[in-house]
Amino acid sequence: MVGKGTFEPGWKWSKHVKPLANTKSCEAPHFQYHVSGTLHIVMDDGTEKDIKAGEVSSLPTGHYAWVVGNEPVIVIDFQGMVDYAKQSAKK
Repeated sequence: MVGKGTFEPGWKWSKHVKPLANTKSCEAPHFQYHVSGTLHIVMDDGTEKDIKAGEVSSLPTGHYAWVVGNEPVIVIDFQGMVDYAKQSAKK
């Protein structure tokens, strides 16, 4: 399933998705084209990077992110949308 994600300024995985997913970090892998904005990614191992408009990202499980700045982040996701933000059975 290919999906389009729009994340407004102020969006944070920890605030907007973590309560739904009930996991430490995002467990859905993503392969995305970034149409606009800047997304800051932190991997579970502590690696950090910014991904900007025009770039492609391949994110394995175990990451979280937030929007940097005042421009919405728009991504086209070719992997991961099926499982994105689904509630986990983990407690």
